[in-house]
Amino acid sequence: MSTASDDRSDRIDDKAVAELEAKYDSEMRFRPMANIAATTVTTLLIALSCFHYYTAGFGLLREATHRGVHLAFVLGLIFLVFAFNKKTAAQQQSSWHHPLGLPLYDWVCAIAVVVAALYIPYVFDDLAFRVGNPDTLDVVMGTTLIVLLLEATRRSMGWPLPIIAIVFMLYAMFGPVFPGLLKHAGATWSQVVNHQYLTSQGVYGIAVGVVATYVFHFVLFGVLATRIGLGQLFLDVASAIAGKYAGGPAKVSVFGSAMFGMLSGSSVANAVTVGSLTIPAMIKVGYPRHFAGGVEAAASTGGQITPPIMGAAAFLMIEFLALPYSTIVIAAIAPAFMHFFGVFWQVHFEAKRTGLRGLTAEELPSVRDSFRKRWPTLIPLVLLVGTLMSGFTPYVSAFAGITSCIIVGLTTSERGNTAQGIGIMLALHAVLAVIISGQLENYGVALFAAAAVIFVALLKTMNLPARFTRAELVDAFSTGAKYALAVGAAAGTVGLVIGVVTLTGVGFKVSYIVNSAAASIAEFLTTFLPAWLASKQTLMLLSALFMTGFVCILMGCGIPTTANYIIMVTVAAPALVQMGVEPIVAHFFVFYYGVLADITPPVALAAYAAAGMANSDPFKTGNTAFRLGLGKALVPFIFVFSPALLIVTKGFTWGAFAIVFTACIVSILLLAAALSRFLLVEMNGWERAVTVVAALVMIAPGVKMLFLGLALASPMLLSQVLRYQRAQRSQPAPSP
Repeated sequence: MSTASDDRSDRIDDKAVAELEAKYDSEMRFRPMANIAATTVTTLLIALSCFHYYTAGFGLLREATHRGVHLAFVLGLIFLVFAFNKKTAAQQQSSWHHPLGLPLYDWVCAIAVVVAALYIPYVFDDLAFRVGNPDTLDVVMGTTLIVLLLEATRRSMGWPLPIIAIVFMLYAMFGPVFPGLLKHAGATWSQVVNHQYLTSQGVYGIAVGVVATYVFHFVLFGVLATRIGLGQLFLDVASAIAGKYAGGPAKVSVFGSAMFGMLSGSSVANAVTVGSLTIPAMIKVGYPRHFAGGVEAAASTGGQITPPIMGAAAFLMIEFLALPYSTIVIAAIAPAFMHFFGVFWQVHFEAKRTGLRGLTAEELPSVRDSFRKRWPTLIPLVLLVGTLMSGFTPYVSAFAGITSCIIVGLTTSERGNTAQGIGIMLALHAVLAVIISGQLENYGVALFAAAAVIFVALLKTMNLPARFTRAELVDAFSTGAKYALAVGAAAGTVGLVIGVVTLTGVGFKVSYIVNSAAASIAEFLTTFLPAWLASKQTLMLLSALFMTGFVCILMGCGIPTTANYIIMVTVAAPALVQMGVEPIVAHFFVFYYGVLADITPPVALAAYAAAGMANSDPFKTGNTAFRLGLGKALVPFIFVFSPALLIVTKGFTWGAFAIVFTACIVSILLLAAALSRFLLVEMNGWERAVTVVAALVMIAPGVKMLFLGLALASPMLLSQVLRYQRAQRSQPAPSP
């Protein structure tokens, strides 16, 4: 007897997902290439993944060398796979001016940027004598890298981020012409190149370092985990939990995106994978197309803050704060839950308001059947989390997870497992445990190589059923590298922004401006607000938070989450720290609002992808997604005033956590109801106004403010109950 999970329409189609990503995600939109060019690019992508896979398990190269090799691969490949513009994207016949069908100038740019990127590792031993006094060749190479880096970023991500970087560099050079606090001595182009190119404060800084290590490793794990079927298992579980209730497919979208977000830190990848199944189901039960796309887009952005595999910003936070990744993972648990909780309740209220049905028993997958087929796919995730929480580095944890995915994918099958396959899987995991434990540190590479050779030989002789073929495994390594190209270029460009900040000290100046503005706003508010409601210091902090959150959202209109986070952390977060906010709390505040970047029109990549699948208006879909994402907009304010929500903060107690967690839950419910215009029945104007005020009150910490918020909301709650009872009585009695 077949089940819904056996129906192809209810399963993730990896090929279809890849096509959707290429269509709707500008960062994955490669130009068409002839056979030889395509083979060359694919080989380079696989080589890039293999390079990072090896270094994750057996040690990174010298910092400058590792980052230089990564940049050389990434930037060189961008000039081969992304066209100068749409007119030049079409496939051309091979000729002297189009070698292998690609324009000659793209080959020249690719070679030039590779040479410029590898120049620093090549002269690294001499840099100690050159920093501060670059020679002509240093300036030429640095200029080449900076110019081509900006062009690579423009090709892969559009104009906004390169423009921001150019404005910052102009500020560095023309400091004397700026007024007031922003004025500085200025720098020559040689000095700018020296700082951005020859030091670790610019292009070769933290941003590139994180992308070249943590981000790449975990993205590759996410791709492989999805390919072996873990994503499908999560979706089946999500459908079983939420599918049968009102508006079932939309709730499946939220649950599925939350679970899939554990594997993918990319909002677009999350949207096209989960959305390929949930968006058609939402439309089928009656959701408007733009709302179906908006639900998926809003839910998918949460993957960037969902442990254990978060977005690039989370890994950057490790370096900025010098904290272990396990600490960041623990801190993100409650904020990630609040994100999906907020979207879930807005979906629920919308479904109740419009009377949308859930999925029928025939439309629901069999969780029991899914677990029977896919239980081995949980092993890589458990292994990754286990090694991570046991104190191993994120590199080693990612290496363990990736290797486990390969083992599980080649030794087990959905069609049924064999005793030989299970035995080989367990034996190889035992070998893996020995390698990552470091017990045979000097022989780890040799042991791994021997195990790999024996494994391949066994696969050829025993012909075991597998979850993916060796060709599909190679394709997964290629796909993992594809995700790294645009974000790698963005990291380098953001490094230019950071370089200007460290060169000019503008970060401290912006902090002073923000503090001064916040103090002025607080002074004005104290003239008519009672002292018992909020102190001047609290009002200053609240004003600074509103300004920072607003700028994060405004920046999100043009640049993606990772770049948004880095720029705002560099420029704005120090102001919050000066006001007494713990550094990890300030970083999470910026990160949480930066996540909205992927659903903030006009640059709303996740919303555009979802709109394409829903065949809806992109701007309308983006606005809907943004509205759905606002349900948890107060959460960052709450954990700033009550840091216990992040668990790992100073003075944490479970009692304080319980209070702030409850306040978060209640404020999200109230705000979600106000935004959806429904609680028990349709809400009128005064009810929505009262609800918003009550939710805002709960920003302040403590039991008193929680009860004050509930007291303010009580007239609305009473009105809703009375109107609901009246509506129930007015319904005709069922016929006998």
